Amino acid sequence: MLLKQMKYFITVVDCNSFTEAAEECFISQSAISQQIKTLEKELGVSLLIREGRQFSLTPAGEYFYRHGKVLLDEIEEFKEETIRRGEDDEINMTIGYPKNFSTIELYETIARFTDTYPEVNISIVSGTHEELFEYLVEGQLDFKISEQRRAFNDDYYNYEIKYSECFVEISSRHPLAKHDILNIEDLKNLSCILVVSKGKEELEREFYEKTLGLSHRFLYANSLEEARLMVLSNRGYLPIDQIRQLPDPIVGIKRIPLYRKDKSIQRNYFACWNKEKTNYYIEEFAELLRRILNHKVG
Repeated sequence: MLLKQMKYFITVVDCNSFTEAAEECFISQSAISQQIKTLEKELGVSLLIREGRQFSLTPAGEYFYRHGKVLLDEIEEFKEETIRRGEDDEINMTIGYPKNFSTIELYETIARFTDTYPEVNISIVSGTHEELFEYLVEGQLDFKISEQRRAFNDDYYNYEIKYSECFVEISSRHPLAKHDILNIEDLKNLSCILVVSKGKEELEREFYEKTLGLSHRFLYANSLEEARLMVLSNRGYLPIDQIRQLPDPIVGIKRIPLYRKDKSIQRNYFACWNKEKTNYYIEEFAELLRRILNHKVG
């Protein structure tokens, strides 16, 4: 059985006409009719019941049409991906992640992905939630990881990867470091340290203050390392999300679960990319990250 015979048969059914199907496939009507008869002979079953110029599908024909259509679509995608890989000597993919995002699973995902797809060069960019969204819209990112803060845009895929639990990192010298959990009310007299780029402080403050209900006093750091040095100096606490597994806190810092009214605070993290620019590699990376974060990769 040839793929072209399958295509001829499906085209005839789609057009409901041998004549129109022949025109669409750029062959004669007699040729397309003969190809379908050859297909039926090879399969040993009738696919069509011919009634003059009209026809109907047999049960076998119905089955062949439905499943053959799906198969042809998959073959077309397979062909396009093969051609694209052959044309691209080097493929670049830029991934954005939040400045306060600290998880070894991201590193593991990149390592596994590049082992499987060595032809892909991965670049990493960090930023605030708003910065990452701007980079994505401007085409500076192919893919971003961030928590949900706004309604989803229909122009983008929003692929849920993990719910995260909220923690705070606080100096081991502070009296609150003795607690097993901390409620937001426990932190009201302390400064909240945020990892944020210059010029984006107000947007981050507004989110943490109004949405999460954290401190009205804020300090700002440009990197996670700088923020932790401020914690070590007992200048305030650092809110941080735990997505599956975080490296152990450094000596002098205690990491404690954060609660609101005795209920753990959780945030939803998504992978996001432009629908018009999606490709096999982006989709594979998103799925691999989700599987690793949810313990589904050995």
